[in-house]
Amino acid sequence: PACRLIQQEPGRTAAACPEGTLHLQPGAKMVTASKATVPTISDQASAMQLSQCAKNLANALAELRTASQKAQEACGPLEIDNALSMVRDLEKDIQEAKASAEEGKLKPLPGETLEKCSQDLGTSTKAVSSAMAQLLSEATQGNENYTGMAARDVAQALKSLASAARGVAATTDELPARNAMLDRAGDVMDKSANLIEETKRAIAKPGDAESQQRLAQVAKAVSQALNRCVNCLPGQRDVDNAIRTVGEASKTLLADSFPSSGRSFQDVQAQLNKVAAGLNQSANEVVQASRGTTQDLARATSKFGQDFSSFVEAGVDMAGTSQSKEDQTQVVSNLKTISMSSSKLLLAAKALSTDPSSPNLKNQLAAAARAVTDSINQLITMCTQQAPGQKECDNALRELESVRGMLENPTEALNELSYFDCIDSVMENSKVLGESMAGISHNAKNSNLPEFGDSVSAGSKALCGLTEAATQAAYLVGVSDPNSSAGQKGLVDPAQFARANQSIQMACQNLVDPACTQSQVLSAATIVAKHTSALCNACRLASSKTPNPVAKRQFVQSAKEVANTTANLVKSIKALDGAFNQENREKCKAATGPLIEAVDNLTAFASNPEFASIPAQISPEGHAAMEPILAAAKTMLESSTGLIQTARSLAVNPKDPPKWSVLAGHSRTVSDSIKKLITNMREKAPGQRECDNAIEVLNGCIREVDQASLAAISQQLTPRDDISMETLHGQMAASVHEISNLIDPVAVAARSEASQLGHKVSQMVSYFEPLIMAAIGTASKILSSQQQMAVLDQTKTLTESALQMLYTAKEAGGNPKAAHMQEALEESVQMMKEAVDDLGATLAEAASAAGAVGGMVDSISHAINKMEDSPGLEPEGTFVDYQTTMVKTAKAIAVTVQEMVTKSNTNPDDLGGLANQLTNEFGDLANEAKYAAMTAESDEIGSNIKKQVGELGFTCTGLVTKAGALQCSPNDSFTKKELIESARKVSEKVSHVLASLQAGNRGTQACITASSAVSGIIADLDTTIMFATAGTLNRENAETFADHRECILKTAKALVEDTKLLVSGAGASQEKLAQAAQSSVSTITKLADVVKLGAASLGSEDPETQVVLINAVKDVAKALGNLISATKAAAGKPHDDPSMLQLKNSAKMMVTNVTSLLKTVKAVEDEATKGTRALEATIEHIKQELAVFSSSDPPPKTTTPEEFIRMTKGITMATAKAVAAGNSCRQEDIIATANLSRRAIADMLHSCKQAAYHPEVNKEVQMRALRFGKECASGYLGLLEHVLVIIQKPSHDLKQQLASYSKRVAGSVTELIQAAEAMKGTEWVDPEDPTVIAENELLGAAAAIEAAAKKLEQLRPRSKPKEADESLNFEEQILEAAKSIAAATSALVKAASAAQRELVAQGKVGAIPANAVDDGQWSQGLISAARMVAAATNNLCEAANSAVQGHASEEKLISSAKQVAASTAQLLVACKVKADQDSQTMKRLQAAGNAVKRASDNLVKAAQKAAFDAQDDQAVVVKSKMVGGIAQIIAAQEEMLRKERELDEARKKLAMIRQQQYKFLPSELREDGQEQ
Repeated sequence: PACRLIQQEPGRTAAACPEGTLHLQPGAKMVTASKATVPTISDQASAMQLSQCAKNLANALAELRTASQKAQEACGPLEIDNALSMVRDLEKDIQEAKASAEEGKLKPLPGETLEKCSQDLGTSTKAVSSAMAQLLSEATQGNENYTGMAARDVAQALKSLASAARGVAATTDELPARNAMLDRAGDVMDKSANLIEETKRAIAKPGDAESQQRLAQVAKAVSQALNRCVNCLPGQRDVDNAIRTVGEASKTLLADSFPSSGRSFQDVQAQLNKVAAGLNQSANEVVQASRGTTQDLARATSKFGQDFSSFVEAGVDMAGTSQSKEDQTQVVSNLKTISMSSSKLLLAAKALSTDPSSPNLKNQLAAAARAVTDSINQLITMCTQQAPGQKECDNALRELESVRGMLENPTEALNELSYFDCIDSVMENSKVLGESMAGISHNAKNSNLPEFGDSVSAGSKALCGLTEAATQAAYLVGVSDPNSSAGQKGLVDPAQFARANQSIQMACQNLVDPACTQSQVLSAATIVAKHTSALCNACRLASSKTPNPVAKRQFVQSAKEVANTTANLVKSIKALDGAFNQENREKCKAATGPLIEAVDNLTAFASNPEFASIPAQISPEGHAAMEPILAAAKTMLESSTGLIQTARSLAVNPKDPPKWSVLAGHSRTVSDSIKKLITNMREKAPGQRECDNAIEVLNGCIREVDQASLAAISQQLTPRDDISMETLHGQMAASVHEISNLIDPVAVAARSEASQLGHKVSQMVSYFEPLIMAAIGTASKILSSQQQMAVLDQTKTLTESALQMLYTAKEAGGNPKAAHMQEALEESVQMMKEAVDDLGATLAEAASAAGAVGGMVDSISHAINKMEDSPGLEPEGTFVDYQTTMVKTAKAIAVTVQEMVTKSNTNPDDLGGLANQLTNEFGDLANEAKYAAMTAESDEIGSNIKKQVGELGFTCTGLVTKAGALQCSPNDSFTKKELIESARKVSEKVSHVLASLQAGNRGTQACITASSAVSGIIADLDTTIMFATAGTLNRENAETFADHRECILKTAKALVEDTKLLVSGAGASQEKLAQAAQSSVSTITKLADVVKLGAASLGSEDPETQVVLINAVKDVAKALGNLISATKAAAGKPHDDPSMLQLKNSAKMMVTNVTSLLKTVKAVEDEATKGTRALEATIEHIKQELAVFSSSDPPPKTTTPEEFIRMTKGITMATAKAVAAGNSCRQEDIIATANLSRRAIADMLHSCKQAAYHPEVNKEVQMRALRFGKECASGYLGLLEHVLVIIQKPSHDLKQQLASYSKRVAGSVTELIQAAEAMKGTEWVDPEDPTVIAENELLGAAAAIEAAAKKLEQLRPRSKPKEADESLNFEEQILEAAKSIAAATSALVKAASAAQRELVAQGKVGAIPANAVDDGQWSQGLISAARMVAAATNNLCEAANSAVQGHASEEKLISSAKQVAASTAQLLVACKVKADQDSQTMKRLQAAGNAVKRASDNLVKAAQKAAFDAQDDQAVVVKSKMVGGIAQIIAAQEEMLRKERELDEARKKLAMIRQQQYKFLPSELREDGQEQ
């Protein structure tokens, strides 16, 4: 149907593509918000319905995303045509609206008002400008797909513009204004349609200069049409008139001379002061009016225009009255500054009236008004000749008047100050103000008027600073109220872009000014460079944050254009600096044009409302919280104004006592209001009240959990019947998930964002009450009291850790300067994260065990949405790094899926755990995919990777759902089929993901695959070495090594050629690299095979030589693996990159190892040299291992110090062997030494590094262990090299030196063991301690028995004549169990004798029993008990073996296993009776013994079950003839009677044995003995 629609109506489909994608982001936000709300809803039905609706919406969005991607691929080229037809339709709509307006039928739509439509028009104008900049940029690059998307954005923005223009016309009363608005809007549509047509032509001829020029002209026409359209707005016309008035009035300032008006200086001065006050008042009125209606703005701007004209008249009069030419010039210059700041004020008011919600515009307007005040003050200061101190007072009063407006309902941030910065600012300014107030009264009293003026100016500045800080603090308090909604930062700051644009334009004007000096040129260049670099950084950040692919490209492209044009300008400035002449000036001027154009385009694009900030919405409660701070600041300003007015008159007439008391009154009020301000700011610190409330809630939660725990212990926790277990689980999981998401935001707020602290804390705590309710409900439905307590305890731990975190967060309070709290906060955050992880893991485990998969499906959907969102962090690795990890994860997913298919047949209960594993693996994959897409070569590859991973996610949700269904009904064959089908789809999608990664970098992908194949070859060679060592690698037929030599040599040479190709492939194309990697793998596979055949042909009677040969090819395989990894890392890097050096080193190592293999092959049959050759190869191998050991790369896994110590023993043996070989000089001894040394040193180095990097080992011990590991290997290397010298030239003196070499090795080994002991810490045990061996062996035995039991349960043979070789797997299991139990018992005997010695030493057991007969089997305490275990184990092994071979029954196995259990129990009893209660030795021995007993019990159960099943399965062949049938019945009855008699006899016999034994038991053991 989709294809048919595209064929029939391409336009409609193309239009549908963007409409569909527009819903994705808001839809995803809606889903997240709904899921976050679910746990906080107490009404069950509503919560379930909301949860279900959120799931449905998430699924619908997922389908929409897939469909829109496919549709977009299909209708990409149609976008431009579709946009064009859409704009033409809009033009027709406007014509129709105009016709309706002329007939008087144009009516506003519901909800349309003039204010709203005017705002919409302003906003949509910005959107059109931004989209147009994007369109031009894409058309210039000639990318059809992205140009289509940009054209679509232009059309969408024009649609909003047309709608707003129609609304403005419909709500305007005057017909001319209506028609003007519709005409201008129609003009915009017409010009835009031309632009899109021109774009279409430009795309067809990419790079054509003429079409680019036409495109720029048409774009300019659209911009002008847009400006004309906005200027038609009511209110805008009046502002434009006022701007014109200011312009006209300012023209008088351009005259050459200013004649005097004939009035006296005093009159002119008084007039100037009067009009200055009027203009200042008008400027403040404009600021107020811009927040009101359009009529208010019209009135205020026209008044400002008139006042400005009067002011300029008075200013020109003053210029005429000035004494000197210099004074006159200065007056005119100041008047020009006032004219400029007035124009800026009006432009800011105009901008704000079209877009009142725009952030920063209000602040810009207030700043513009203050600039007008400052410039007026400058002029008055210069022109008026009053008594000293008077003009300072007037200036101060004007300044205070201009900041008073700030305190009227601040709804947006005034500056970047944090709350604690505001408090610091208030403290500093209040100090300055206090000093100024003292200075004012002191200097007024003593008539020190210049100093008086300085004090007034300083006081005025301090008051302005106090007002700003109080306003910002009040705003932060209002925003931090939980009922307010905090503002959100936009993608870019339009104000920053506008400021940078203005600075760059002014600097460029200075550059092209003929009067500009050389130093001014350089300073202008510095300004340009500073601002362009800031713009490029802002673009880079915005590009990484935006999810919109077109915007992402546009930001990058704009930054490139700005950077390139800046570079060209800087080049021309350098030339100008070198030769300051007219020609270079002209070049410089030409270079400024493109830069200004690029910056203009970028500013237009950045002004898109989509990127703008969202202002805060302060709630009534927030306003109430702000009030005390604002009231104190207002009182302070009023009293300060009174104080300055009073001081002004006192400065003229200091002998006026009533005025002094008024001054003192004002001074006191100012001090009191500042104190009040500081007190209120400290009390109202954001977040404190919310933290207190939250702490109270959490304490209540902890009390509830405690009560529930007490009830659970006393079995009085009433189960909740009103809700299902699954719903409760869902509630808990959702609450834990939301709490987990809020930990970091709370921590960030507590560190440095006080205004966010209250919001985040309240949000987090709102999830604890539902969590506690659900946890108690869950516990009430659990039958096992242990599990009940586990759920309640973990919930309590989480609540307590949250409480601890809130205490530290409250203390830190969002103050970045509270450094002493940061560490405590970090700790509490870590604790809380651990508690969340623990509880989350428990819930996930429980859910997967119960087959509840809702949480997993949500996790997968969440991972997909997160991948589609814009990433917050910059990627740290390269594409190859992410590609490698993704391949590994994708393969892990494939393995998990395969396992799920297997388990669906054998053990459906395990499906939950596997589904959980699949969910976690997919989460990792989606996270990696996000960064892989960002680092991919092209956007197409990146989006394809994300698309394939997204599709894999959807198939994974299907599989997880089926797994849950099958777990709930394991025998449903239909669900099983569906699961297998889902698994097939997932596997298919995994291959698509791998293919998309391969498209990204085919060569590196081939390297990853090759690397994994080489690992497989190395593992295979290790297995072959095991066979050869065991002497079972036999030759086939009568072949000899000569038959294989040529083939080995030829293949090795081919591998050298492949190595060369691989190294050159790193710098070549991906295609060549892929071929080289594949070729090298096929060659090494062939080489390994032929060497294995060659080794076999040497015959199993010479295993050492076989091992030498296989080790040689294994070294080659290892070197190839390293080379492939190095090639992958170096692919596409420059020649001087460190990875290239690594590649060269790997290639050298590869060549060395291949050469070594060739030498070994040649020497294998030469009896005289093969040992020497083997030793040389081993020395080379140890050197390579040492190089790996010395590198700083951490090992893939860690190990324990015990393992490390165990590995050092091999070195002692190898040293002895090496010394013996050096003395004997026999080739076979040398070969054996070479093989043993290779293994011993490699094992020691690996385990040394793994143990040193264990997380619990400190840095110092780690360095020590690594140093001695290196010394030990080097010492051993010296010994081998010395042996090599002896073989080649044997002499008595050289042999004498062997001892000193071996001593050096022994010394290193001792140091190594000491380093290992330092690693041990307190939890370490001596591996030689018999008790530890006993414990380990017993635990091993237990594991072996359990494995045998499980196997017995699964591998029950069919009833048929039993043969010795049947079910070999089971036999191996049983024999393994037998071996480990035998080892355990021998160790037990040692442990028992050690324990016996301990008891003898303590005097609890006599060294020689007084009465050996009475003591019976207990005479030797633990030893005899251990021997009993040994005997019983022996029986068990025999019975097991016989059972496997069909010679004995399950009954014998059962009885033997019971005997093992009983004798182990007796051993434990012996421990209890004789040993200390707290003896660690005994505790460990008992734990291990218990494990054996448990395992034996399981074996008994399994065997009984098997026997029981066997009875059911026993096939009885009934004879069909009558006589034969009766004979059969008689025989069966006879057998039954005989068995019954045998059973009775056996019971009696057992009873007698027990009675006899019972006599010999010590009295304290008899009761225990009976129980066993």
